[in-house]
Amino acid sequence: MAEDFLTPLSERGLRFLSTLPSAVSSLASLCRSALRFFSRIKPLRKKSRALKIQVAAPEAESEIATKPVPMSSPAALLRIAPAPKPQAPPLAPLGRRERAQLSRGRKEIDARIDLHGMTQTRAHRALFGFLQRAQGDGFTFVLVITGKGKVGAESERGVLRRQVPQWLSLPEFRSLVIGFEEAHIGHGGEGALYVRVRRSRI
Repeated sequence: MAEDFLTPLSERGLRFLSTLPSAVSSLASLCRSALRFFSRIKPLRKKSRALKIQVAAPEAESEIATKPVPMSSPAALLRIAPAPKPQAPPLAPLGRRERAQLSRGRKEIDARIDLHGMTQTRAHRALFGFLQRAQGDGFTFVLVITGKGKVGAESERGVLRRQVPQWLSLPEFRSLVIGFEEAHIGHGGEGALYVRVRRSRI
């Protein structure tokens, strides 16, 4: 009786064992299919970050495009590159012919100023104003009398004789004067100067 029970059990076990290879093969095939399926799926977190980067990129470009470019103001450009100041024209001595004509009276002396008895400060102011008026009136030649002074004496007249030619060489006077020369003896000699007035530019 025990043999009858074992025989059918053994046959069923054999049949079950015979089906194991195909079941294992099917399971392996199912696992491979599942791996391929899941490998195609991307994580949701990485995808959301990528979307955020794509959305933020146009905003960054727009900020760069709309950012104003700093421009230098005209005042700053002027400070960097100031316009050069016009230089005073150089002096030109009177010609021998002009001096001879003045000494002989063939050319008229339009005006004259006598600086005798003036201090240096007063004489400088008076000479500058005199030449400005001469230029404004369209004069050509004027006579400036300084005085000869005395040898060995520190008189004011002797100082003016030395100072006036130096003043006429300054830029502020060169805009009013073309040149100057010592006057003829008949007009004061060493104590006077022929001065040629520069024409006004206005």
